[in-house]
Amino acid sequence: MSRIGNKPITVPEGVEVNINDNHITVKGPKGTLEREIHRNMKVNIEGNTVTVTRPNDETINKSLHGLTRTLINNMIEGVVNEFKVELEVNGVGYRAQKKGNILVLNLGYSHPVEITPPEGITFDLADANHITVRGVDKELVGQTAAVVRTKRPPEVYRGKGIKYATEHIRRKEGKSGKK
Repeated sequence: MSRIGNKPITVPEGVEVNINDNHITVKGPKGTLEREIHRNMKVNIEGNTVTVTRPNDETINKSLHGLTRTLINNMIEGVVNEFKVELEVNGVGYRAQKKGNILVLNLGYSHPVEITPPEGITFDLADANHITVRGVDKELVGQTAAVVRTKRPPEVYRGKGIKYATEHIRRKEGKSGKK
């Protein structure tokens, strides 16, 4: 029994959900998202609720049931509210800038690192040390934030680098000298 998969999804006002075979399209005020779902999952739209059902209790279908429901729910939530991930840049001389829609990072390398956002993703800078990645596709927002973080992951001795705003870096003690 899938607790997540059995929950119905309520479609808010102003959002349109269309299903054509295994292709689902969600249109809302912030944009449009499309996704192919697994052929075993059946998606039904009744009024303003979407339900996902599975054909039987095989292990693969049980796994896909909750996943499919969550993916559809994230699509609906994304076209209404947008998703965002916040990053912090820590370190002396480390900073972020924007040139048009391109993110330019100075991270202690001999050259600035430029990141062009994929379609549907925007970078917002509160200041030189705080980056916000925004978009309607939750998967793409998380992936883009992870790519930005890989340009200089936080190190454990001084805490320098790019980290998620909610991330806690476990610090290590340096050399102790004599034993």
